[in-house]
Amino acid sequence: MSLTRVLAPVAGRAVALQDVPDPVFSAGMVGYGAAVDPPRGVIDAIAPVSGKVLKLMPHAYVIVTAEGVGVLVHLGLDTVALNGEGFTAHVGQGEDVSAGQVVITYDVPAVEAKGLNPIVPVVVMDEREPGNVTVAGPVAAGADIASGAELFSAAK
Repeated sequence: MSLTRVLAPVAGRAVALQDVPDPVFSAGMVGYGAAVDPPRGVIDAIAPVSGKVLKLMPHAYVIVTAEGVGVLVHLGLDTVALNGEGFTAHVGQGEDVSAGQVVITYDVPAVEAKGLNPIVPVVVMDEREPGNVTVAGPVAAGADIASGAELFSAAK
């Protein structure tokens, strides 16, 4: 069994996944993990793990580790409707990235101006066992977390 440390892609207030106001995430339909309510500014979203960028959309990205753990970072809720507005990619799909590397610049005020929630869910793709994900202290406490700090770990 391997343990994957997943870093917070943005700074902000750590939020338990079940508290994300979107049932797709809160019910673990996509997978389990945690979320971050980001600061209200233009911020950089980083790679939460090292690996290959499997999927890159303006508002979300999936990175797969060498061990085959896929981690989804979703910048805001329902942000697919923005068609890329408010997001600037710094890497390409298929590229290898290192944990902590900037992937997308995220214009949080632009997302909020459209009436959307800017919260950033981070989940292990297709993880069906919530017990395989152990959240870090700030998530359990609903405390602030720094970008690049451990958000949760995932056992596989």
